[in-house]
Amino acid sequence: MKPFQEPDIRQAGPALPANRGDLSRTVLRALRGGPGAESPLSSGAAADEADPYGEDLHLALYLCYELHYRGFRGVDPAWEWDPELLRLRAGLEGRFLDALRADTTRHTDIDEAFAGILVEPLDGTGLSHHLRDEGELWQLREYAAQRSLYHLKEADPHAWVIPRLRGRAKAAMVAVEFDEFGAGHADRMHSQLFADLMTDLDLDTTYGRYVDAATGEMLASVNLMSMFGLHRALRGALVGHFAAVEVTSSPASRRLVEAMHRAGAGAAAVHFYAEHVEADAVHEQVVRRDVVGGMLEEEPWLAADVAFGIDATDLLDARLGTKTLAAWRDGLSSLRTPL
Repeated sequence: MKPFQEPDIRQAGPALPANRGDLSRTVLRALRGGPGAESPLSSGAAADEADPYGEDLHLALYLCYELHYRGFRGVDPAWEWDPELLRLRAGLEGRFLDALRADTTRHTDIDEAFAGILVEPLDGTGLSHHLRDEGELWQLREYAAQRSLYHLKEADPHAWVIPRLRGRAKAAMVAVEFDEFGAGHADRMHSQLFADLMTDLDLDTTYGRYVDAATGEMLASVNLMSMFGLHRALRGALVGHFAAVEVTSSPASRRLVEAMHRAGAGAAAVHFYAEHVEADAVHEQVVRRDVVGGMLEEEPWLAADVAFGIDATDLLDARLGTKTLAAWRDGLSSLRTPL
């Protein structure tokens, strides 16, 4: 007797994207077939020489991770735990992690790591600064299209850490996530509020719709939280990531409220960021005091991992901002394919 039902591969889900190189092509070829001995994964491209921040590696990694979220239309759900695919994914993750650890040696403790993200840049060169001061409606639409890769599943990657926490840290994490998920109201879930924002900006709210348009830098940012969330050994880094998001969200959201008003966006677009100005100002205190503080009371040896999570988040956000602003300042689309 088979342990599971025959999978229904007609399940709803996003369509598979186009490949961006040998690694992603190998994964896509595999997913279009069934798991098993004939899989092309064992003879496919290796991650050893791939650019650890490149779009080919990160699309391949994104494809692996999305099997743990909503999957893909026509793809057998059994791929989620296929040993060959997990082996390939481990190689991709190792390449990415090695690069992150090499490039984030700035801070060795929590206070130093937080100090690096609590100070606003004096020259106001970030994405939210540009959108507030100079941004045009088409740039806000591009920003939202890219961010949809995360915001349409907002809070989902962070939920994986809940069973790995104890005591005060777990209770506080659940309290913050409860708010993120709308406090029991589907129409107030932050993912739904972002879908409403997209509708306001005349964007397609279909989950995964803008993967082909998103840059490798955006894929890397989304993959970071999935990688941290899926590995218990990286639970400290995920808490660091979550803290970095909450600490920086409120001031950036305030600027984006102004940007939406200035560009003439609708009420739903404004509301998404207005909600984050208030909610994340509270969340920041809870996360720093109770989630981070509670975790380190129980497991003080994870302090360096929390700092690494903060630094890695800051690094990838900076890469995404630099890439996006460079395109906009040249009058070009920041996306691989313009909207």
